[in-house]
Amino acid sequence: MAALIKSIVEKWVALYVRLSRDDENEGDSNSIAHQIEILTRYAKEHSITNYKIYKDDGYSGTNFKRPGFQEMLADIEAGLVSMVIVKDMSRFGRNYLEVGLYTEIRFPEMGVRFVAVNDGVDSDNQSDNDFTPFRNIMNEWYAKDTSKKLRAVLRNKGLSGKRIAVRAPYGYIRCADGSLIIDEEAKPVVQLIFQLCIEGNGARKISRILQERKIPSPATLEFQRTGHTKRYHPDTPYYWPTGTIACMLKQDTYIGQTTNFKTFKPSYKSKRMIKNPPEKWVTFENTHPAIIDRETWDMAQKELSQRHRPTRTGEMGLFSGLVFCADCGSRLHLRRSAGWTYEQECYTCSGTQSRIKCTAHYIRSVVLEQLVLQNLQRVMAYVKDDEDEFVRLVMRNKLNARMTEQEQAKRQLEKQERRILELDSIIQRLYEDHVIGKLTAERFVKMSAGYEQEQTDLKNSVKELRELVSTMETEEVNIQSFLKIIKKYTEPTELTPLLLHEFVEKIVVHAPDRSSGQRVQQIDVHYNFIGEIDLSPEYIKTNT
Repeated sequence: MAALIKSIVEKWVALYVRLSRDDENEGDSNSIAHQIEILTRYAKEHSITNYKIYKDDGYSGTNFKRPGFQEMLADIEAGLVSMVIVKDMSRFGRNYLEVGLYTEIRFPEMGVRFVAVNDGVDSDNQSDNDFTPFRNIMNEWYAKDTSKKLRAVLRNKGLSGKRIAVRAPYGYIRCADGSLIIDEEAKPVVQLIFQLCIEGNGARKISRILQERKIPSPATLEFQRTGHTKRYHPDTPYYWPTGTIACMLKQDTYIGQTTNFKTFKPSYKSKRMIKNPPEKWVTFENTHPAIIDRETWDMAQKELSQRHRPTRTGEMGLFSGLVFCADCGSRLHLRRSAGWTYEQECYTCSGTQSRIKCTAHYIRSVVLEQLVLQNLQRVMAYVKDDEDEFVRLVMRNKLNARMTEQEQAKRQLEKQERRILELDSIIQRLYEDHVIGKLTAERFVKMSAGYEQEQTDLKNSVKELRELVSTMETEEVNIQSFLKIIKKYTEPTELTPLLLHEFVEKIVVHAPDRSSGQRVQQIDVHYNFIGEIDLSPEYIKTNT
């Protein structure tokens, strides 16, 4: 009996207060300090001296994963709380099902009294609680209405071109009006990350390089400036998570544009963010200063889209992800061994290991490097000798290739559009035969499903073909982008990763030709923005 009396005496009363960001708009009546004042006054008037205050500042009433609420719940389940007091039902929560679960089922089962001071709710006086469920529903309606209004405001803001994301990405500072300005301290780091990506480094390698150079992580920089410790890890101040780097490399904010509605919440009760498909994104260009130029951005996205496979030593080949077989289209993979010299390393067609069964041809790394460098040197010399003639050459090559491609696409487009109309007629006749009883329901469903699937596939193909048939509106811009890169360099004497990835889109390797008694091999170099340049054969063929 003494132990039981002691346990009862040790229990305390929980005074729970909550304030969300939306409640702040209502003024001081719902402030944390005002709620505490009301609850402590109630406790004093009812001779309650042993109480503990649980507080959630900045948490929505629809979210019951609040830290203060969870702490109070843990103490209740541990048998330490005898009574819960709140200012009103809306402070406890705005989800009538969750509120009802706690106040009408769980608390009574655990012997916990519940009081909402301003609403006159007291679980010890059941006659006063008949209106409580309706009050809970009204509180939830309020939360739903608030969420609806907030969504409308954010949508209008997003459609007007203003940034709706609250946090500024690393490299920028968010002003009071929501606009972005460049963070001059972080800007060089962003540019370094994109340069390392273009050189062929993955997120893990970039993270290691940043750590070696002792560059503070975004969380560390935030701690140094604001003192916030939420994401800061003092033991690893220079550690950059690979996820952070991968996200930065895909962040189009760095090219000066704003893309809204990339994510959404399915319900005002849910805190889970779901990705929107790209067709629902809304993008506005030139909304703030750019840190990365468009050419660098495009090359980084190309690198990210290519799969790179490091060797067993963990190193990445210079041409990894860039070399393809002319016969089967497969990638060429780097082969090296611990006992091999660099002159023995080679790239071999991966088609020899697959069902394609391509011929077992290869090219040595040192030869490939020599050929690509020679081709690049010749292209750069061509531009510097006669830029106008080079532009005409590229446009002529592009025009010829595009005209051939467009003619083929037009014929295919016309054929597919006729077939789509035929399928409309076929499906219509099937339906009529089904209606008059010539075709069973099972047969109708099976046949119509097949025709409808064919029609859907054709419509998707037609859409792609129409885009292909479009004119060469961007060709001149692409050539200027290529010339801009060339003007950054003098004639190169060695092929560096940065030089290679800035210029080269892909390299096509042909099978060796031994008809002359020597092993002669050809490569085709396709450049970023302009494709392949038709140069004299002696510059793309050599003995190996």
